Amino acid sequence: MMVPGDSTRPITDRAKSALFSILGTWIEGARVLDLFGGTGGVGIECLSRGASFVHFVDNNRRAVETIQANLHHCGLAEAAVVERGDSFQFLERTRGEPFDFIYIAPPQYEGLWRKALLAIDARPALTADYATIVVQIHPVERAPVELTRLQEYDRRKYGSVMLVFYADAKDLGETAAEAMDEEMNEEIDEEMDEEIDDGLDEPGDVE
Repeated sequence: MMVPGDSTRPITDRAKSALFSILGTWIEGARVLDLFGGTGGVGIECLSRGASFVHFVDNNRRAVETIQANLHHCGLAEAAVVERGDSFQFLERTRGEPFDFIYIAPPQYEGLWRKALLAIDARPALTADYATIVVQIHPVERAPVELTRLQEYDRRKYGSVMLVFYADAKDLGETAAEAMDEEMNEEIDEEMDEEIDDGLDEPGDVE
């Protein structure tokens, strides 16, 4: 079910398929925030793939009604909260458990994605450890954002949809260090295997 009018920005099937291919099984058990929820397509897909909870926020009455109808149609309403309200006020006032995944897809060409990202950057309590924030924009909207805590780590373009991925710079640093340690351990294991193989190749004493 779609929202009547042009006030929402639905994600294309191609971009949504790519997004969840990237997220993979990581989304299982995640707490999700779907800002500017629109039809609720991304948040509902998260639930269908094992997310534990999704909080939808949209200021448009028709969008809220559409999300609720889509959740009931999919039998996923019990794992979600649908709130009609201003997304920026929500980011300022909300308290409680942090989110593992935040999806931002505001109306186009108004710079709202930057405002939302800055609000999340300013409130570390909103995001859990190793949380991911994804912004959906049109490629022409892409612009630098001066962030204190968050850092862009990936960007994908699918026609008229660009997905930009952010995470806490601290978490990215730890992940990179872990990957480096894993790579070093693999190299050490390979060297040890080579030494063992070399030892087996040496001729032994013949009695």
